[in-house]
Order: sequence, then structure tokens, then C-alpha cells
Amino acid sequence: MSAGQLPMVVPAQDLPARVRIHEVGARDGLQNEKTVVPTEVKAEFVRRLAGAGLTSIEATSFVHPEWVPQLADAEELFPLVRDLDADLSVLVPNDRGLKRALALGADRVAVFASATESFAKANLNRTVDESLAMFEPVVRRAKDEGAQVRGYVSMCFGDPWEGAVPLHQVVRVCTALRDMGCDELSLGDTIGVATPGHVLELLNLLNERGVPTNVLGVHFHDTYGQALANTYAALEHGVTTVDASAGGLGGCPYAKSATGNLATEDLVWMLHGLGIETGVDLGRLTATSVWMAERLGRPSPSRTVRALSHKEQ
Repeated sequence: MSAGQLPMVVPAQDLPARVRIHEVGARDGLQNEKTVVPTEVKAEFVRRLAGAGLTSIEATSFVHPEWVPQLADAEELFPLVRDLDADLSVLVPNDRGLKRALALGADRVAVFASATESFAKANLNRTVDESLAMFEPVVRRAKDEGAQVRGYVSMCFGDPWEGAVPLHQVVRVCTALRDMGCDELSLGDTIGVATPGHVLELLNLLNERGVPTNVLGVHFHDTYGQALANTYAALEHGVTTVDASAGGLGGCPYAKSATGNLATEDLVWMLHGLGIETGVDLGRLTATSVWMAERLGRPSPSRTVRALSHKEQ
């Protein structure tokens, strides 16, 4: 699991000194598996991710089992990992999900909004405005309980039903989530159609509308091979939080054209080559993704995992 002194560190100007990687493989990745992964395997996956130096990990989702049966064991899983030395967050779709999470001691939660009507209907069976109205008391109660709240915004760059998404739609949802109290916003390229100029245009517009860069994270999918290029554009803008999934696990169960998330290993390889600190041990992370790939019965799609594991996958 070693590549010697590679990647050679060649810093670029005007990039952040450190990036916080928000690891989503245990939730966003495993929720898309056709078979249910055993609870103890999920717990061990989270433990290994933390052991590799990832300090911000999304552990599970407190959704109704009928919606996402792969994550129906949230009550059993979270107590197995909540004492790890990492910031563990959980997805809560509504007030009931929040109550379940808070009862187990979760202090970092996330809500999942959409910039488009079609995806809001497919994912939440509500309009955009109805979903925002549902989230408002959830965010308020979470904040009252002392929890930090992350707001995901899906379909920020394109929608499989509606095509191109006007930037003002994205900004409207982002500002609404920010106004209701979300501490952080994650901009999702759910179907992987963004390009670097598009990313910069959205970030600039959000700044103009009063949303500061330091509350923004980016969440790219690699459908068209643009995830790292889009990440680099966000880094140039000053973004320091990037979502990624170990081994490139994941997609989106409600958007069939969505392929895997940006692989954490591919992201770390680029960041380390740029001299940007992550706190992640790439060798241990790669070993973790190889371990999980073996349990899923298929190779990891991450190019870095394949290269560093020296296996033909």
C-alpha cells in the first residue's frame, strides 16, 4: 500500500492550507447497495475510516426503513460507533428522524433538500417549498438541542428530469436553509454534470447573496470525470470542506443517472500532491476500501485504490 515518495508535493498558489474531508461512504455509499450490509460490517467500516484519520464521517441515516432499507439499522449502528474520536453526523429527514437521532446522543445532523421540484417530489414526495417548511422545525429543534446542522442541497448543477438548473433556484434553497439556521451547506452535483466554470459561477453568486464561502462544502459525483476538476475550482475559490466517499461508493437511489461519489482516495492523492493537509493516512484508507470492496464482492471504482493496492480489479 505504498507509492514511495509519490505523489511529489508541488504546491499551487492561493489554495487552502488544509481541507476538511467529509466522508460519506458509510451513509451515501452504502445506502445504494442492492444487498443489506450487516450492521457490524458497517460499524467496522466507520471505525476503520476514523482510524485512517478521517475526522468528519457521516455514519448513517434515520429514515423510515421502507425508504432506505439498507440503513434500517441506524439505532443499532450508531451506539457502536458514537464514541469514536471523530465528528459523526447522521441524516434526519424529518422531526421523527431527529428525535430518534437525538435520543442516541447524536449532536451533528443533516437535512436533505433539493434545488428542483422534480427531485423534491421523487426524494421527499413534496414540493421544494413544502420540504423547506418541513425542515424548518427540524433545524430549529436541533439547534435548540445544541446540535450542529448541515444542509444538503441536491441537483445544484443539473437534474435528470429538468435538465439545466437555473442558479437562482439553487441560491434560493441555500439561503432558505441558511436563514433557518443551518451551520453548513453542501452543494450537491447529484448527477455529476458540473464543470469548473459552473462551480465558480454558483459560488460567486452565493457570496453575492450573502452566503459566505466558509459555510459551504461541495459534493461532486464523477459521472463525466469532472469531480476532481470541479473540486480544484472550489479550492481556488476558497472552499475548505469537500465531501467524498471511500472507494468511490455511492450514487443516488432516486436519480438513476447518478454514478459514484468522488472517491476519497482520489481526492487525498490530489490534495497531498498540492501540499494541502488532510490528516488522512492514504495507505490505511486504501486498505479500508479494499476491505470493504471484498465484503461487497466487487472491485473499488477508485483509480487510486486500484493503483495503490497493486491488484487487478
